[in-house]
Amino acid sequence: MDNSWILLWTAILLSTIILLYRINRSRIRPSPSSSLPLGTLGWPLIGETLEFISCAYSDRPESFMDRRCRMYGKVFKSHIFGSPTIVSIDAEVSKFVLQSDSKAFVPSYPKSLTELMGKSSILLINGSLQRRVHGLIGAFFKSPLMKDQIAREMENYIHISMASWRDDRPIFIQDEAKNIAFQVLVKALISLDPGEEMEFLRKQFQEFISGLMSLPVNIPGTRLHKSLQWLQAKKKMVKLVEKIIKERRNIKPFSSKVPGDVLDVLLNDTSELLTDTLISDNMIDLMIPGEDSVPVLMTLAVKYLSDCPAALLQLTEENIKLKSLKDQRGETMSWSDYLSLPFTQTVITETLRLGNVIIGVMRKAMKDVEIKGHRIPKGWCVFAYFRSVHLDETQYDWPYQFNPWRWQDKDTRSCSFTPFGGGQRLCPGLDLARLETSIFLHHFVTRFRWMAEDDSIVNFPTVRMKKRMPVWVKRRRDHS
Repeated sequence: MDNSWILLWTAILLSTIILLYRINRSRIRPSPSSSLPLGTLGWPLIGETLEFISCAYSDRPESFMDRRCRMYGKVFKSHIFGSPTIVSIDAEVSKFVLQSDSKAFVPSYPKSLTELMGKSSILLINGSLQRRVHGLIGAFFKSPLMKDQIAREMENYIHISMASWRDDRPIFIQDEAKNIAFQVLVKALISLDPGEEMEFLRKQFQEFISGLMSLPVNIPGTRLHKSLQWLQAKKKMVKLVEKIIKERRNIKPFSSKVPGDVLDVLLNDTSELLTDTLISDNMIDLMIPGEDSVPVLMTLAVKYLSDCPAALLQLTEENIKLKSLKDQRGETMSWSDYLSLPFTQTVITETLRLGNVIIGVMRKAMKDVEIKGHRIPKGWCVFAYFRSVHLDETQYDWPYQFNPWRWQDKDTRSCSFTPFGGGQRLCPGLDLARLETSIFLHHFVTRFRWMAEDDSIVNFPTVRMKKRMPVWVKRRRDHS
């Protein structure tokens, strides 16, 4: 009798799964005349999400893409994070998606991210408002005034941080880089100095970021569930920015004031679309690179240099030579000096390619789109996966090898190199990321020699070092 019930419930369960699968396929099956890319939608409801995440946690997260590329080609269909998805590891297709406007594609991210960021985030808004905010921030970050300010702030925080480094204990590069980069970015955004409020922001972000790329399922005990609790903390952070906005609004005449930070730039704008609420929300969102991508770029550069003595030697000699020249002339380093070092820039470029701090971007098709013979149906997502392109052996010789010399005769403007995205949503802080990393590496290699402990890179949900990149340092006597 018990076995009969087990067989009955098993039959009912299988029938339900098959029914849901057929319903799901019927909802997303395009018309017979379309030419969808090859691929599979995986299991009912969950699609191929679990396999994607399993690969993402491995040493080769691109294996999910590469396996399907061999079966279906560089553009294929799948079903991840709750949506039927066209995955592209084709550089030209990805470039087309990145350069398309909001009439064709709009941002689409896992539910966990959209709930935490909010609809007014610069990552999610579209049309004229997105172009306006992106343009204002991008222009300010590219200005010599801002670059000079960033250079001075970086030097100040690096000096404070490195002054406390000792040779009888390991220094965790990832922690040090986060501490420096976060304070520099917050200063550039809202002119907040070190203190209780800065520590408050940092503490909230350490929890806030941990849920940004969680599975889109709010289960008690998961990272997403915990991070949703921090939405109340985000409201407190927003209130802090709103207080600063109110104080500046009371300064008259505000429009004649030379912008000292990003908040000034946005408050100076006369557009009615830029409300104080939108501005304060985005100030919080814009702090994320200071806690995540920029310090990770610095850390990965140290990791790769530690593993490549020849590159470390050439970069060190280049930086020491410039430092000695500036010291002889009695001059201080300018922001343009840091960016003038050619081999240092190739190291940063190669770190961006191999490290893949940003693995890709997701977009949602607002209409049927055809590119290179592939049809992307309206409502489907497109996942432009940069990592596989950056590690494609047809694009790069020995792609898994750290080789900064490859960039001495290679154009970084190629569509096969997109570490900061592209098109209208190209990262507005890309120049500052390079500048900050250049400054950090300069002061690190000219002040210290070091031995790195063994450590490995974790690639999901965000890129980071498993042990926070511990190194043992020894100060240089000739370049202290």
